[in-house]
Amino acid sequence: MTVRKAEERLQLRQENVQLKKNVRRGGRPQGVAAIVHRSVLMQSVLETVQKAAQAPAAVLITGPTGTGKELVARALHAESPRCDKPFLAVNCSAIPAGLLESELFGHSKGAFTGADRARNGLFGAADGGTLLLDEIGDFPLELQPKLLRVLQEREVRRIGESQPTPVDVRVLAATAKDLRQAVADGTFREDLFYRLAVIAIELPALNQRSEDISALVESYLPRIAARLKRPVPIMSPEALRKLEKQPWPGNVRELLNVLEKTLVLCREETIKEGDLVLHDHPQAPIDPSTLSLKRAMENLERDFIRKALEITGGNKTQTAKILEISLRSLIYKVKDYGLG
Repeated sequence: MTVRKAEERLQLRQENVQLKKNVRRGGRPQGVAAIVHRSVLMQSVLETVQKAAQAPAAVLITGPTGTGKELVARALHAESPRCDKPFLAVNCSAIPAGLLESELFGHSKGAFTGADRARNGLFGAADGGTLLLDEIGDFPLELQPKLLRVLQEREVRRIGESQPTPVDVRVLAATAKDLRQAVADGTFREDLFYRLAVIAIELPALNQRSEDISALVESYLPRIAARLKRPVPIMSPEALRKLEKQPWPGNVRELLNVLEKTLVLCREETIKEGDLVLHDHPQAPIDPSTLSLKRAMENLERDFIRKALEITGGNKTQTAKILEISLRSLIYKVKDYGLG
């Protein structure tokens, strides 16, 4: 009875924290529920997010610009046991190297000219919570050893101080760059890469999940209309089909930009195909990474195995028979794809 009561109190406390967060943010969905999607591809990504959220391990979030890497980072925090602690984000490419060290690690009073008071730094401010290092591909090479030490030792040495300070921060990193290539080029430390990429989550481009476009339009059109203080228009089927056929090099960010411009310039109750204010994109060379047959086959295989496991209720023997592969091969693939 004592254990049961303690468990009930813990559950009530967790529910209370989540309810308070929802009230503070206007009752909007949190975690993976806040990421609008309809495609199997994104569902697979979000299943990985939910699993990764429960562990304190570092996560590297990659994907083209505008795919929602920060949104995924916030979902990782919201789904984690740290959800009631701070979530802080810093754009590593927006701050000069000389200032970034102080911004991240802090400094003591008088550590350098202009340091008229002590600064805790983002690692100190995020203690107990989560810190997102956005655009980690642009992190200065000269500061990478210090970041590596923080990840390894879980302690920060502020500028001007001789003694380190322990910190408990889960580090997430995001980038649109190929960090493996940066390692090969000598602009990113290999040991830091492996520290950051304990778990890797890759977000697909919008043109790889066009079935999500209708869901994104349904979700964001009312929000944009409310911000513009106008009635919510109806998106015609022809207009929606045209959106689904666009290349979207700017991904979700570009789609939302197009929706906002269209709502500003079109005051009709129904948005027709000709009302869409689309961007003119020059013919860009095809990205070789999107033509990877190996990656496409892996994604297809992962989805088939996941669906078969759902049908059999997780029975691997029956799943292997459905997929017409050996049980040993299935067990290996389940482990390799993180489906177990």
